[in-house]
Amino acid sequence: MAISTSVGLERISRIVGYTIKKGNFANQTPNLPQRIAILGEANTANQGALSLTPIEITSAQEAGTLYGYGSPIYNMMRILRPANGGGVGGIPTVVYPQATASGVAAERELTPTGTATANGTHTIVINGRRNIDGGRYDIDIVTGDTPAVIVAKIVDSINNVLGSPVIAADATTEAVLTSKWEGLTSEELDVIVDTNDTSIGVTYAVVSSATGTGTPAVSTALNLFGSDWNTIVVNPYGAPVFTELEAFNGIPDPSSPTGRYQGIIMKPFIALYGSKVDDPSIITDARKDEVTNAVCPAPFSKGLNMEAAANMATLFSRVAQDTPHLDVNAKSYPDMPIPEDGNIGSMSSYNFRDSIVKKGSSTVDLVSNRYQVQDFVTTYHPVGETPPQFRYCRNLMLDFNVRFGYYLLEQVNVVDHAIAADNDVVSADGVIKPKQWKQIVDNYAKELGLRALIADVPFMQESIEVGISTVNPDRLETAFSYKRTGVARISATTAEAGFNFGEV
Repeated sequence: MAISTSVGLERISRIVGYTIKKGNFANQTPNLPQRIAILGEANTANQGALSLTPIEITSAQEAGTLYGYGSPIYNMMRILRPANGGGVGGIPTVVYPQATASGVAAERELTPTGTATANGTHTIVINGRRNIDGGRYDIDIVTGDTPAVIVAKIVDSINNVLGSPVIAADATTEAVLTSKWEGLTSEELDVIVDTNDTSIGVTYAVVSSATGTGTPAVSTALNLFGSDWNTIVVNPYGAPVFTELEAFNGIPDPSSPTGRYQGIIMKPFIALYGSKVDDPSIITDARKDEVTNAVCPAPFSKGLNMEAAANMATLFSRVAQDTPHLDVNAKSYPDMPIPEDGNIGSMSSYNFRDSIVKKGSSTVDLVSNRYQVQDFVTTYHPVGETPPQFRYCRNLMLDFNVRFGYYLLEQVNVVDHAIAADNDVVSADGVIKPKQWKQIVDNYAKELGLRALIADVPFMQESIEVGISTVNPDRLETAFSYKRTGVARISATTAEAGFNFGEV
């Protein structure tokens, strides 16, 4: 066997040859690279030239240019990739846009009453935000301003904020605020005016003049995932698309996995959606056999549900990318409006949080005026399975990591290699024996243990089985078991105390 084939063995004439080939000498396999898929609509004004082709975008500004500033896609991207840096960093964010589904844009009428008796600054608060990326919704009022003048100032204040989710129109006696996009998600539009404790003879009333309706189907977008492994999907629509997401992603049933969990695909995802209700388990409890969806709570926030999902995606993607053996416990949402009165309802109670985790709902608490993650779980909690195997999103991502590292080893050491028997004497390259592959997987078990992804390394090592198929000589079969590491979610201590008596 030739040591080098840089020059063909049939060559005779004088020549020098040099070839570079790929080598893989890494001592460890890398963590599973995270990839975030963003579902969402473009603004109404951007629908005409909308391309439904998936595209990786790297900034909120790019999202605004392509899909409209203030659009659902922009709202999520400005959290995933904030203008001041940070966010998900180098993790790819890929947009899978949807066309509007023959819907209606939400509309609110904002009516000022009274003539200003003094100077003052009032602030419009749209979905819990007084500003978007530095652009403020302030109204500078001066003595003598009439409602018509104030309406004009309201319109200017809103329309001067590029990332605002609404467009304001002057109807003389009221300002008409219309969502920039059509759809059920626009019905979350919430508008109030904060007078900043400045009583200058002007009051405000807000009424709904149009209800947002319509949710696009996402199946077409999901079918574009192809061979790309999108590990996290940000779902701005919530429950109306759960069934589509679950049908596409499937379940990891041991006997007959479906969807993206099928053995020949095995590129599943976790879909994140936001919820501002007091008890998200009202929805999650009914989906106890599904592993696809995970709620991102923000109880009683005035922000958008999609913003809560983007906040959790920012936290979870970085942990999954950098330290997959850990979890998002005690991490705070980077950019989510909290209730003005600081009341997050039932979720402030540990007993309540404990009860809804058991029903497949994630939980948060309010700590230092920010939503802090306490539990991040999928809806999976089948009857009789204790503990549920796929409850925690962290555990699913850990399993994804084990599969990814194993896949890389297969590509280097097994795929398209000749299969030799253990006792064969072979000197050719590109050959794998069952005992060689078993040793590689054995070493992989050690690596997984060092990375704290699995516990009890000997258990996995002893479980490894490798053999050549008895019915197909081109088939190498492997099986192994492993124990996931846990996370110290509960720390329980008992201390005994007594008195100090004098010595007898």
